Amino acid sequence: MAATAVTASVVASPRRLVWQRRRAAVARNWALYRQNRQGMVGLGVMVFFVLLALSSPLLVSPAEIEPATAQGLPNQRPYMGYPLGTDNFGRSVLDLVIVGARISLLVGVTATFVAVALGATIGLISGYYGGTKIDVVLNAVTNWFLVIPWLILAIVLSAILGASVWIIILVIGVTSWAQPARLIRAQALSVRARPYVERARVLGCGDRTILTRHILPNVAPVIFANAILTVAVAILTETTLSILGLGDATAISWGVIIEQAFSAGAMTNGYWWWMMPPGIAIVCVTLAFTMCGYALDEVLNPKLRGR
Repeated sequence: MAATAVTASVVASPRRLVWQRRRAAVARNWALYRQNRQGMVGLGVMVFFVLLALSSPLLVSPAEIEPATAQGLPNQRPYMGYPLGTDNFGRSVLDLVIVGARISLLVGVTATFVAVALGATIGLISGYYGGTKIDVVLNAVTNWFLVIPWLILAIVLSAILGASVWIIILVIGVTSWAQPARLIRAQALSVRARPYVERARVLGCGDRTILTRHILPNVAPVIFANAILTVAVAILTETTLSILGLGDATAISWGVIIEQAFSAGAMTNGYWWWMMPPGIAIVCVTLAFTMCGYALDEVLNPKLRGR
């Protein structure tokens, strides 16, 4: 019994040591991140919009955004009870912006997950097998997706597959994975040449073990920082597709609100209160994620941190 307990403690100690080091690294990086004024401002704006999206079902009832049950007067400037005015159906633009935050952030985060998961997988495999036929094929596919105009590819895929929120997420993920894959491949090539990876290979570790336990943990900071930046690109892509009429008209997003405003002649008629709020929200969220991404890059990259 005593020998078993000693053996268990010996086995468990390295794992506890690893998790202690990881927690210490997270605490150290968070302390560095808090010193970055740009990152903290971006984080505050991002948290605000995330909370707004999560609480939108409590703030706005479905009847308030239905055209048939809207209570306001059509195309009215901001006035009492409607701080951002109304659209052509009499719906509150403020309510539309609050509800649109949920779809826009959902598309941005989910499409980023698809893009980064696909890009990380291809980038890790291509970098680990650098110089082999596998790397040549994967690198050729990545280069093809990098050189082809992403907007044209997204328009073609949206036109073929149809317009729905999940199709838009798939389209954005498929057209956005190449850039993360290129960055992760370069990082994986660098990590693969380090001594501890060679030592693990000499000791008989398989490719899966080396990829998941040695290369992936060291590439993870790059993946995480790039994912934050990709969210901003995904939100802008969804807005672009919606303005072009390729978004899901049944789901209210910031891009759909702008597209409906253009279709109703808001620009020619001077209905600025209908177009500006969703546009400002898109700019704020995009800047917030970009600021957080650059701040994380500075924290996780020792060269940038020294500057």
